[in-house]
Amino acid sequence: MSDVDLAACDVTSDAVGSGRPQRLPVAGLLVLATCGFITILTEVLPAGLLTQMSGDLGVSEALIGQFMTTYAIGSLLVAIPLAIVTRHWRRRPLLLLSIAGFVVVNTITAVSTRYPVILVARFLAGVSAGVIWALLAGYAARMAPPHLRGRAIAVAMVGTPLALSIGIPVGTWLGASVGWRMTFGALSALALALTICVRWIVPDFAGQSSSKSGGVVATLRRRGLKTVLVATFLYVLAHNVLYTYIAPFLALSGNANRVDAVLLVFGLTALVGIGVVGLMIDSRLRQLQIASTLLFAFGAVLMGVAAYQTVMVFAGVAMWGLAFGGVATVFQTAAAEAAGELGDIAQSLIVTVWNLAIAGGGILGAMTITSVGPGALPWSAAGLLVITLSVVLGTWPRALRRGNRGA
Repeated sequence: MSDVDLAACDVTSDAVGSGRPQRLPVAGLLVLATCGFITILTEVLPAGLLTQMSGDLGVSEALIGQFMTTYAIGSLLVAIPLAIVTRHWRRRPLLLLSIAGFVVVNTITAVSTRYPVILVARFLAGVSAGVIWALLAGYAARMAPPHLRGRAIAVAMVGTPLALSIGIPVGTWLGASVGWRMTFGALSALALALTICVRWIVPDFAGQSSSKSGGVVATLRRRGLKTVLVATFLYVLAHNVLYTYIAPFLALSGNANRVDAVLLVFGLTALVGIGVVGLMIDSRLRQLQIASTLLFAFGAVLMGVAAYQTVMVFAGVAMWGLAFGGVATVFQTAAAEAAGELGDIAQSLIVTVWNLAIAGGGILGAMTITSVGPGALPWSAAGLLVITLSVVLGTWPRALRRGNRGA
């Protein structure tokens, strides 16, 4: 990173060479976290407003559920192509354009009375989200001192567990209180305020130099990246097998009407998890991934063994949330380090793999319930995590350690 870049990104830290410790640019990183918060909240909120949206638009709840599917497809299809097309663009204008996309699509969602129009808006929201997720990790890393880049990514990723643990319950309550259209209107207002914060708080960076060769093939050739992608897919697949169908699983222990409480436990423990990861990621990247995989596996086994016992199920969910909270940070940090200057394309690959795992989790979970029953869901997740652990232990590159940072 050049001296100019360091001066631009080190918003709150002391100047390089001043003899004093550098600090994280917390304000800017929290703005990035808010970007992630809005993308997750926009994606998942229809699940909490299913009944209201269905009645108002005059379509079935199953069709309202396709709002989330369409959003994921938008991210899945465009993350890699747009990362390649825009890799030479300056970073802040690209981020502002993507956030502006949320202002537009959430406004359309709030005012439109036609299901097809909202469906198209949801696809475009997914497109904006794909760009934002491809940007966040690399952006956070460039804003931070080299020895704190992993921690910076952890702060930028905190928007996800906050959206799941606080944003969705609040959004659902707001939708019940003032209507789902006002709720999406509030999301548009939040996105508009976020553009102002990005403009005045988040520094700008140049895109990838045109002299550097970069594309999907070149990025995949970077040592260790394919392993990170495989581990990401398996881990997120295990998560979504269980998360997507948590309601029928909870019915086994008589907790079908306590899904909100279970997801609150998951979200709160996920916040703790991302805090732990933030403290340790700059020195214990590989160990954190091993610990996260083991903890999730133990939680899944506990849920499988004690599927009919409420207390044990809640304990398993707490372990699962603690494990999952910081795992996105771990994978994105590993991908950024493996890819070097091709980090934005690597992040787009992570976004694509993540969304493939979401879709795969829905399919595999449905097959599990149909053929065996909901009690088998934790065991399916545990089996996938065993494979994940073998990948991490067997081929996770030793180069992804503190001594190799800043490549």
